Amino acid sequence: MIGRLTGRLDYRAEDHVLIDVRGVGYIVYVSDRTMAGLPGAGEPVSLYTDLVVREDLMQLFGFPSLIEKEWHRLLMSVQGVGAKASLAILGTLGADGVGRAIALGDWGAVKAAKGIGPKIAQRVVLDLKDKAPSVMAMGATPHEILGGGDAEVIEADAPAPAPARKSPAPSSASAQAEALSALSNLGYGPSEAASAVAQAAGEAPEADTAALIRAALKLLAPKG
Repeated sequence: MIGRLTGRLDYRAEDHVLIDVRGVGYIVYVSDRTMAGLPGAGEPVSLYTDLVVREDLMQLFGFPSLIEKEWHRLLMSVQGVGAKASLAILGTLGADGVGRAIALGDWGAVKAAKGIGPKIAQRVVLDLKDKAPSVMAMGATPHEILGGGDAEVIEADAPAPAPARKSPAPSSASAQAEALSALSNLGYGPSEAASAVAQAAGEAPEADTAALIRAALKLLAPKG
């Protein structure tokens, strides 16, 4: 399996790019959000990839981070969600946004993605609710995700890729993952901890780990 491509960006199309890797051009489909963060033509670029193989075609889908790639694979496990639908959801919400929407049961946020109807959005939230905490926790150690030996890394003899431009996010994935881990260590269940952290991150966009933990604990405190 091709797990990552590193080369030079040859050209951009509406929904895909061509990456030149040692003279071989790879067409990689990406979300609008990922496309906006890519460098200009001729510049070095690196994307994590997922290869979808069908009877009549093979397609590569690219992601700026391993955690986003993992969300893509989980989203595609939901009945009715294909690769293009997954990219639409990730392009609208980003990896952190998908985690928060699922943890909070906010299927309306998922429905905001182009081509996603209410039934599919609700199915995404329901089917992935129990899996969201483990993926959110991956944000603390992104380089350990999917690091198995089945991923083929294809690299070009090129300068180190320029850092991708990051889209604004309501607190870092790392802070949310660390807060989630701390709450789990305190004995809170994965689903309730993830929901509290997601809500806290949404209410305090710039919160660090300690602030997220304090806010989440207040949300988890018994009422009355």
